[in-house]
Amino acid sequence: MYRVVFLIDVDDTLLDGDRFIADLNSHLAQTLGTDAAAEYWKAFEALRMELGYADYLGALQHYRCDNPSDQRCQATAAFILDYPFASRLYPNAMEVIARLGDWGPTVIISDGDAVLQPHKIQQCGLLKAVAGRVLIYIHKEQSLGEVKEQFPARHYVMVDDKLRILTVVKQIWRDGVTTVFLRQGHYARDPQTLAACPPADIDIAHIGDLLQYDLQSLLAAGQKTSRKNASTISSSEKIKGHPLRQKKYKELQE
Repeated sequence: MYRVVFLIDVDDTLLDGDRFIADLNSHLAQTLGTDAAAEYWKAFEALRMELGYADYLGALQHYRCDNPSDQRCQATAAFILDYPFASRLYPNAMEVIARLGDWGPTVIISDGDAVLQPHKIQQCGLLKAVAGRVLIYIHKEQSLGEVKEQFPARHYVMVDDKLRILTVVKQIWRDGVTTVFLRQGHYARDPQTLAACPPADIDIAHIGDLLQYDLQSLLAAGQKTSRKNASTISSSEKIKGHPLRQKKYKELQE
């Protein structure tokens, strides 16, 4: 069993996912036109509601099925697959992975599809940086038991831009995890989520800010979490807004 394992998200945590979305939107408008671009994003949002994660290639396939003669889809597929994800890594992202790796295994843990997400992680060098330790789920907060089986540890440090997910993980693992909320990307700025969820153990503005912490301070931040914060929000409120149901939540606590 490891003393500590670091669980690190990808999009808007290590990688500027918002920049990719903006670049894709510009490409769609220039290649397909504004009306077709709007149709693509409509398919994208519908698919995200159905699946629970972003599926850019899946949305393109939906668009193609509705527009079977539109040969411009090939250019969009190439744009997505050939996108220079490595150039979208946040400053100091690799340095943070290396620093944390001196103290325990670093593990990429992400939600996403089965094609683009692993391709993205490999293409930008993250797969090599974490020595192949990559976990991709549909809903990672529902797979914490599997995470523990693969990487057993006395303590976990989870870094994510989604406060909603960190709230669930903290409720389940309690003092066994230090949650690090990264205020990067549009999810981190959502006022409804910020108002509904308690603060994470550590709150930082940029991924590089983690370089200011030593191991002891990271461990202590999670263990000093106030029990009051964990009890002020009911279980149903903590899981509101994401796919965990009451029954599943109780199973994860056991």
